[in-house]
This record gives sequence, structure tokens and C-alpha cells, in this order.
Amino acid sequence: MELKPPSLLRGAWVSCGTTWFTSADASDASRRSRPSRDSTSRRCGGWLPPRRAPPLASAPRALWRPVPRSAARRAGPQALAGGGAPGDGPVPPQRPEGRGCVRAAGSATRLPRYPVPPAPSMATAAHPHPQEGERRAGARGPASRLRPVPLPGAAPPPRKRNPRRARSPALPGCARSRPAARPRGNPDGYGRAGPSRGRPPPARPLGAVSCPRAAPPARGAGAREHCRRPAPLRPLAAARAPGRAPARRRCPLGTRPRPARRNPARPPPASGSCRSARPGAGRAAAAAMLLRSGWRRLALSPGPGPGRRRAGGEVGAAAARYEVVVIGGGHAGTEAAAAAARGGARTLLLTHRIGTIGEMSCNPSFGGIGKGHLVREVDALDGLCGRVCDRSGVHYKVLNRCKGPAVWGLRAQIDRGRYKEAMQKEILNTPLLTVHEASVEDLLLAEPEPDHPGKCQVTGVILGDGSTIHAGSIVLTTGTFLRGMVLIGLEMHPAGRLGDQPAIGLAQTLEKLGFAVGRLKTGTPPRLAKDTIDFRGLEERVADNPPVPFSFLSEAVWIKPEDQLSCYLTCTTLKAQQIIRDNLHLNNHIRETTRGPRYCPSLESKVLRFPNREHQVWLEPEGLDSNVIYPQGISMTLPPELQEQVVKSIPGLENAKILQPGYGVQYDFLDPRQLTPSLESRLVQRLFFAGQINGTTGYEEAAAQGVIAGINACLRVHGKPPFVVSRTEGYIGVLIDDLTSLGTSEPYRMFTSRVEFRMSLRPDNADARLTHRGFEEARCVSQQRYKQAVKMRAALEDGIATLKSLQFSISKWSQLIPEVPISRGRRSPVSAFEVLQCPEANMEVLARAVPEPLGKLAQWRELSERLKIEAAYEWCVLNQQQEIEEVRRDEALQLPEDIDYFAIDASLSAEVREKLDSNRPRTIGAVSRIPGITPAAIVNLLRFVKTHHQKTEKRKVLPQTGQYLPGETHSEKAAS
Repeated sequence: MELKPPSLLRGAWVSCGTTWFTSADASDASRRSRPSRDSTSRRCGGWLPPRRAPPLASAPRALWRPVPRSAARRAGPQALAGGGAPGDGPVPPQRPEGRGCVRAAGSATRLPRYPVPPAPSMATAAHPHPQEGERRAGARGPASRLRPVPLPGAAPPPRKRNPRRARSPALPGCARSRPAARPRGNPDGYGRAGPSRGRPPPARPLGAVSCPRAAPPARGAGAREHCRRPAPLRPLAAARAPGRAPARRRCPLGTRPRPARRNPARPPPASGSCRSARPGAGRAAAAAMLLRSGWRRLALSPGPGPGRRRAGGEVGAAAARYEVVVIGGGHAGTEAAAAAARGGARTLLLTHRIGTIGEMSCNPSFGGIGKGHLVREVDALDGLCGRVCDRSGVHYKVLNRCKGPAVWGLRAQIDRGRYKEAMQKEILNTPLLTVHEASVEDLLLAEPEPDHPGKCQVTGVILGDGSTIHAGSIVLTTGTFLRGMVLIGLEMHPAGRLGDQPAIGLAQTLEKLGFAVGRLKTGTPPRLAKDTIDFRGLEERVADNPPVPFSFLSEAVWIKPEDQLSCYLTCTTLKAQQIIRDNLHLNNHIRETTRGPRYCPSLESKVLRFPNREHQVWLEPEGLDSNVIYPQGISMTLPPELQEQVVKSIPGLENAKILQPGYGVQYDFLDPRQLTPSLESRLVQRLFFAGQINGTTGYEEAAAQGVIAGINACLRVHGKPPFVVSRTEGYIGVLIDDLTSLGTSEPYRMFTSRVEFRMSLRPDNADARLTHRGFEEARCVSQQRYKQAVKMRAALEDGIATLKSLQFSISKWSQLIPEVPISRGRRSPVSAFEVLQCPEANMEVLARAVPEPLGKLAQWRELSERLKIEAAYEWCVLNQQQEIEEVRRDEALQLPEDIDYFAIDASLSAEVREKLDSNRPRTIGAVSRIPGITPAAIVNLLRFVKTHHQKTEKRKVLPQTGQYLPGETHSEKAAS
């Protein structure tokens, strides 16, 4: 598969002797730009920066200032060559003459023959990348504020327009709208108000309001995106560069300029503040910033129209600072953003494309063994994925029916289009939630809070266009996009998903902050055309009738039972195995040392690990009206022509047509042991991580982490204690505790076998376990869900009491329900609740035998099913209760956050101290689950913790009584 080259070039921009270029459509540039003759621009089949680029990053970005046309004419070519005016500050070093440089006639400005990309940000300067340096046309930055200089052979510059009639460029990410009145907003301005870490804004004279000239509209298809709109205003830079004279204010709307006024008695504003030159200028500048940056909710727009996306609330300059910012619109990001907004935090969701929110990148299914428990628990906390699955499934099935209800796995085949549409509808209609299309390149950092661990705290993000957004908490849910790389055969393309660009600058920022970063891989199978598959000889698996919904709020799913689609089962052959073995040298993904998923391996891995076997292939539909089949079980990264040979060797797929080849993805992940149980980073305060960035795999694991991270990000902003789910309370607690205590070296997948108390943590009682806590502690549960959970809990308690109060002798029960065998060894009398424990008994049978008290209970189907499950697991839950209490006591013994395991006075070996220091457990319970920690070490550490707690309590009490601790000397006592 061929990597799409970056966009080509329109014109050059000159600053300090260095040529900058702006981007344009490839179709436009190919007709107007002269191709480079330098060989470095043809590497990798497309445009790339030269190998020996000039050291542009050596000077601060704030010192790269625009060169006005009038100043350039007055200063002459020497000023452009590097002389400059007094007070201009240092300039980037000149590129030495040599190959690749030409000198324009009558000028000292050097123009490279090859395109020089814009200066990389602080986060992207460390590692070269094919996608680095690209900027959109009209994006903010040094390249968009400099004067154009036509290159030889390029098209003539656009006609000079009247600045009073300047038109704004197209808005990236926004739909066209008619000009409207200036919106009211925050008078303090927005965006580049203060200097951001690593990206200070360009200095401007005090009181100057600049009105940039609009970029020339693109020809061809891009011309339709440009709108007639007044030129946007920029916020002011309050601090003036030393030695620079005050400049005259340039009026943005064509009115008569007036001299700037400032009270001499008032001190100048602090560096980085934002003040308006006249009343309302700050609000106008903030509104213009919103327009330029591509917000989906515009204060200027009269209402939501075609192509415009709107979430809850209005957006203006007042929404410049958000309480929670979520980066990434995948399954973790959507749950995190919705949870934070439900908790009452003004939330911003940043994503590359709004159209990919809710995208199911891999298999079109939700749930499974262990995973269905996570979906139920996310729904109990009022999450989104359970409700959306009930409105988009095409095949509902409960797995593990042969075993008890505690390990049943709810699963559904999902219609991709319906799921994405329903999820976007939920997100865009959530109150207090804003959605914005942008890429995040860097983080804003500040001094740490003294009462929390961490070397700094995050205060905002820097977007790809250079603008900044301030936030109280930030949630990172980048998925596989963190320095992602797509592999097909021997080809490698930078991408987080096929067709989407990776996050490079953010990965470098996290490395610089000191996070331990690892590398994982995953893959996806090829997509097949449904009408080219022969289903006649394959094994059909029908859906359940009636289907079981995921959400506790759903009485039934959206589709009729008879309209559900079927799945089909086939197997691989030895011929497919031989094809794979003969072409392993053409597969770069399988030869890498990066760890892949153990429980969802590629077909190449299964052939190498389990040779001479047939492997199952499930043919799953991708939608009710879709012609695409997802072949579960044959994920592979061979070249496309070899993938076609493997597919055609499988029974039923002899004539199958591949619509999209399979591919592998390698991506960065962070060691989750660097997180607290609330998913907040230990290194950077107020920074949360959720999803595949923590080393997990699967939609359900990502959604579970996302809802917890969103809740805790909201609570962190509001100054409330974190919301932590224990291992004794839910599968979510087991997932997070495994990650934060043990870490992972391969993609983590949830199973029921990972849970110690799975008899108590069943999918049917997730609302009883978590909904009440979510409503009272996290405030993320709606009133409707809370009332329903309270109603169900009361009905269960009343039903159990009624069943236990109804008692008969064994002979009497044998007469009433002869089809239910009751052991004669039972103690008489026997209650109806004990009879319900028999496998043959259910509420319908008991209601027929004793209709008066039990008839109403049997009419409520969900209640009768839960009563049956409660009766079946009564003794198991009672036996596990003592173990649960022991675990809770261990979890209550908190370890000091700043404990130095190498310095404490405890009988611990060096190996144990190293393991404790690397894992940093928070409780004694977490210590007991670390591999290699001996029981003797746990006892010694427990003794130290108890002694530490006793000393801490004495220090709190003794100063009030006037006593002294042994071994401590008071100053007055010593003096006496």
C-alpha cells in the first residue's frame, strides 16, 4: 500500500534569510509549482525535508517576527539577509551557501531549491518524521505571518486587496456561515493570552491590534471552502520587546486608526497577559480565534445547519478555559468526556476528525467473556457504550451459557454505521461538552502542587496550529496513535489507523517528561465482500431469541429477534499454513520483537505457535445493510497478493474478494505502573491516561478506563477525593489494579479468570454494586438511572424476604411442584428461596404452585431472573464474604506515597526493595499481588506500615496533650 504524500507547496515566505513554504492542494500545486531537482525531495516516494536541514530550532519561536512589506522595502535586502533593525532580537543562523541554494538577483536572501518545512515545535524537534513540519494553509505560526516572495517559475502573487475589505481565510474544521454581529465573550481574550511552555507567542507592540492579510483562496475544489467573512482579529501581546518603539494601531475593520492610550500611572501589564486596545476588542479577538481554530460550535452561527456540529451549551470567548480536556475521540475518549461532563465539568473533546468519533477500528463487536462484565459496569456508571450497543446491534448472543450466570458473557455484533451515528449523537448532545477538531502537539506545565506527588502539573495543551487551551485536568486517550506505524508486508507507514496520521509531538513530550514508554503491536484481518462468499457449506450460528440487552435502562434491543443476522464458522487449511511459512521473510510485522496480543494473535503467530492445526475463522457481518464481512481469526500482515492466496485457500472463501487488506499497527504505550488507581499520573499532576495508551486491548477495556479517568478528572478539578473501584467491587477495579500494580508487557485483555470474587461480581448485579456509588460519590449517574437502581434493589430485598418467609415441608413441596426434585436430606421446613436454588426451579414454577404471594414477582421478568441468580449464589457469596473483608482490610492499609524502599528500616531483601520501588504499590493488598514478593516480606512490610501509622497518629494527638515522643527533644526541655 502506498503512503499518501503530504500536500505540496503554493509559495514561499521569507524571514531572516530562511525560506518558508505554505501548503496547498496537491492538484493545485502540481500545476503551479516547479518540482525540485534535489534528490532529497524524492525520498520515500514523496515530499520529505532534506537530510541536512538548517538549524531552525536553535532560536526561540518568539523571535521570528513578521516582515511587513513597507519595512522590507525601506530596509532593503540587507535587512532580510540577517542585518535586521535595532531591537529585533537575535535571528536564526544563516544557511551556508552551497549546493541547494541560489541567490535571488539583487538580493541577499537565500532561497533553497528544495522545500524547507516550517519550524518544528518543541515536541517534534527531537525525532525526524515524514509527517513533521506540515501545516495547513492559513494555520497560525511563523509561516502564516510572513510576507510572500514568489519563487522563480511560480504563479504570480494574488492581487493586492484593500485591507479594509480583507476577507478571512477558510476555517479548518468549520462549516461555512454568513457574517453576523460580533459575539459577546470574555473580555480577557482567548488562546495565546500568555506565553505557553516551549511556544511563546510572537512579541507585538503594546496596544497594537493586527489584522492579517487573508491567504489567497485555493483554486479548484478547495475554493468552495472559503467564505466571505470579515478579517479576524488577533489577541494582543501585552509585553513589548525591549528597545522596540510603539507601533501605530492598525484598525481591523477599516475604520480610522486612533493612537494608543495608556494611563502612565498604571504599571504595564505582566508579560503574557492579554488586554484590549479598546472596549470589546478582547471579545472580538477571542471570537476570531475561535473562528480561525475550527470550532464546531460557533457563537456566530444562527443554528445548527448542514455540516455544522454542535454539542451541549454555547461556545464563545468565555469557554476559553475548560475544566477537563480529553484528547482522543475513541472508545476511551468518548466515555471520559461524557463522564466528566455528567459530573458537572465544562469539558472539551479534541479529536483529529469529528467524523471518526465512535469508529470501530477493528472487529465489529462488543462484549464477550469478561468483556461483557465491563460493559455492564460502564453502563452502571451511566456510560454510553451499553446503550449505544442496544441501538446498533445485529446479532446478540450470551456466551458461556453452559456455565453459571456469574461467568456469562454478553456479546453483540454491531452495525458499524449505526454505532458511529448513535455515539456521535450522544456526544454532540451532551451538556457541558464541546467537540473540536485539532491535533495536540505539546502540554502546558506549571509548578507542582505541594500536597500531591509529581514533579510538575499540567495546565493546558498546545494545538497543532499553535493555539493554547487551558484546563484543570487533561485525559490522554490516544489509542494506537502515539507514534503509530502501520505495516503491510515490508512496507511501513506512519499512521495510528489506516488513513489517519499518528501523534508524534505528544509522544516526544511524554518521553521528555520522564515517562517509561514501551512498544506494542496489534493487527486486523482483511475485509471481504459478502456477495463473493459461499455460505452453503459453512456452519451457521444464529442469535439468541430473545436477545439480552447490555444496558440496565433498555427493556429490549432495537432489532426484532427474527431480523438478526447470523454468523458463520469455517477453518483454515494446511495450504494456508504453507503459504504463510513460505513467505515469512516478506512479513516485517511478525519478525519484530514487539509483543502482540496473546489472546488475539495474528494468523502468522498461530501458525508458528501451533503448527499443523486448523484454526477457526468466524465470518461476522459488519452491518444490517453492509456488504462487508469481518473474518475473525485471520489477522495478518502479509503483502496483499499473499493475503488473497491465504483467503482463497479457506473453505467457502474460494471466490472471496478482498475489499481492504489486513495490516498491523505498532504504537507506543506508557507503563501503567506510573499511574495511581484513579488513573492519574504520578509524574505529572492532573494528567490522566486511559485506553490502549495504558497497554490494554479491546473496546471494552478502553471504555472502562475512560469512564473512571473522566470521573476522576472532574473530581480532581472540583477538589474532591478520587473515585476508586476496588477489586472486591467490580471487574473495572480488577482491570485497573492489575495495570497499576503489575503493569503489562503485552496487550492486556480482561477474563473472568483474573477475578478472585467472580461469584459476587456478576453482570446481573453491576447496578447494585456501582450505580449508588456513582450517584453519591462521583455524581456521574442520572436521576433516572439512580431511581431505577433503587427500585430494583428494594424489589430484590422484598422478593428475597417473601421467598424466605414462605416455608413448607418437603412432602408439601413435592406435592406442589413434583417436577422439581428436593433432597430428603434437607432440614424441614424448606423455604421457597431454598427451593429456588434447585436447577429445575424458577419463579414461574413457584408462581404456579403458590400464586398469591409469588405471582407478582414472576410477572416482572428481570426481577424473577435476578431472584433466581441470587438464590443460586447465596452460599457462594456468603463463603466469599470473609475473604472479601480480609482483602478490604489489606486495601485499607495505605503505604506512604513518598516512601523510600531503599532507606526504610525493614527486613527486606534487595530484590524485594527493587520490585517495590519499580511497582510503587499503594496498599498492602497491592504488594501481595506483585510477582516475586514473598509472604515474609509482606509481613515485614506490614509491620513497618503499622508502626508508621502509629507514629503518625501520635504526632497528631500528642502536641495537644503536651507530651513528647520518645527519642525527641523539645527545645524548652533541653534548655532546662
